[in-house]
Amino acid sequence: MLPFRSEIRNSPNQQTIKIFLSDESSGAKIKRHLEHFNEIEMIEISESIGQNRVPENITVFLKDDVDINKMKQSIDSSLWWYFEEDMVD
Repeated sequence: MLPFRSEIRNSPNQQTIKIFLSDESSGAKIKRHLEHFNEIEMIEISESIGQNRVPENITVFLKDDVDINKMKQSIDSSLWWYFEEDMVD
């Protein structure tokens, strides 16, 4: 099982990136890890609704005029690095 998956979500107000973690206990650590991105306006941990197969997700709200596709790639790369480092430790 992969440590995470991410998806771009469209909402009426703002596009967001949802991150679904295979280990929900790492949610707070991942939130702190993502806070270094200047392009992020807010990060929220919430219960997953629907058929996501994980109890929690992290919702990343971006600042205005940020390219969501580039930001998703940056977040994914950063999380892969994070989980690789975590597995080595």
